[in-house]
Amino acid sequence: MSQKLTLKQIALHFNVSITTVSKALNDSYDIGEDTKKKIQQYAKKFHYTRNHFAVNLQNKETKTIGIIIPNILNNYFAKAFIGIEKVATANGYQIIVCLSNESLKKEINAVESLKNKPLDGLILSLSEETQAKKYYDHLNNLIHDGTLVAMFDRVTDQVQCDKVIADDFQGAYNATQHFIQNKIKKIAIISTIDKLNIGKLRIKGYLKALIDNHMPIDQHLIIKIDKSEDFETRIRTLLIENTDIDGLFVLEEISAVHILKIVKKMGYKVPEDLSIICFVNGLISKYTSPSLTTISQHGEYMGETVAQILISRLEAKESEQQFITKVVKTNLILGKSAKNINM
Repeated sequence: MSQKLTLKQIALHFNVSITTVSKALNDSYDIGEDTKKKIQQYAKKFHYTRNHFAVNLQNKETKTIGIIIPNILNNYFAKAFIGIEKVATANGYQIIVCLSNESLKKEINAVESLKNKPLDGLILSLSEETQAKKYYDHLNNLIHDGTLVAMFDRVTDQVQCDKVIADDFQGAYNATQHFIQNKIKKIAIISTIDKLNIGKLRIKGYLKALIDNHMPIDQHLIIKIDKSEDFETRIRTLLIENTDIDGLFVLEEISAVHILKIVKKMGYKVPEDLSIICFVNGLISKYTSPSLTTISQHGEYMGETVAQILISRLEAKESEQQFITKVVKTNLILGKSAKNINM
């Protein structure tokens, strides 16, 4: 399938800006007649079709932002959505929300659905399958057409746009340090998100903390569980084969809640026998018994920040300024599931 001609490709061909191409195609008086005619003839020859999304971006008439979220049932993304909506509303923008449900196909369909709607910009967090397959053509084509995009939490270097991310590496490092400072000697890490970049970063933070504290790295304690596997069997097997494990670092909240139920059924006392810390500080963790010690990524603030960055760029007079990546610090929220010698 031949790739659709984009504003960026036309701009590169004539060595002009995307704004110049857009104005030429809109027959603007700002552009010289000779340049305008050449651009229009080139676009016609190669069957360029205008994208209403990009046209509205130039006109800034709609005051509407599209959002694609991978999982609305995840409390973190729900909080991020609240933050985005709050800032959008305060600035007079409406929002259109789509869900990818962790599917690349659904993410592509959402982008296609939004393309011809009267939108000014797009905010998204990548689906798990998108990151696993490393396929980003749908987003790069959208940007090449002149659409402003901003990403949060799950991002990629293969798409050039503004980004807001949590410091997953440091958050994991600090959590592992908390275990070590509280005399936890054998810490296993449990990941169901290894296909995501954030999952890989969290494991790196864990490993760095072990290295810095001159603790051995045991690959048998790095547990990566696929969705097709029996989660409870993997956890039970880990604890049966390693009876001296006294710390479990879980990389997402739902798994931590599940693990808490499993270990209690196995007769462990938490945190006396086994300390548990997890990402992220969601709604469920507050109501477990004992309450979970968690790492907060400040979901609502993340949403507010990415919305502010996109809207600032939409309304800026200079639209070709350098893209930014904003890193949001995490912090440890002390519950009752992990030992804490300071309490």
